[in-house]
Amino acid sequence: MEESIFTKIVKGDIPAHKVYEDERVLVFLDIHPVVGGHALVIPKKQVEFVWDLEDEDYRAVMDVAKKTARRMRKILGVKYVGEKIIGVDVPHAHVQLIPFNTVEEYKRPQDMDTEPDHEKLANIAEKLRF
Repeated sequence: MEESIFTKIVKGDIPAHKVYEDERVLVFLDIHPVVGGHALVIPKKQVEFVWDLEDEDYRAVMDVAKKTARRMRKILGVKYVGEKIIGVDVPHAHVQLIPFNTVEEYKRPQDMDTEPDHEKLANIAEKLRF
């Protein structure tokens, strides 16, 4: 399998606004967020689908997703954190965490055409980092 963009981020070949990292999992902000704080939780080992992860990696991803979502609610002051597993855009298992207060925010489409605001992303990542 060809290296995914996420594997390149794990290896440090592509920069990312990291929120959390351990030996199995990496959390970083989506550069085209639905709302501020939209993060991706990925296993460091490239596997295309979440459901194909080894049990230990699956549990690690989900445990970190839970910790990150709780932190988002506290730090960002949102009522909800939505979790999406879609698996069609990047061939690397990932869980999207989307902090929101209204259903409209959560359902907002991603704007893939606007240039990322790296200063804003860096500020949010710094607040969320643990």
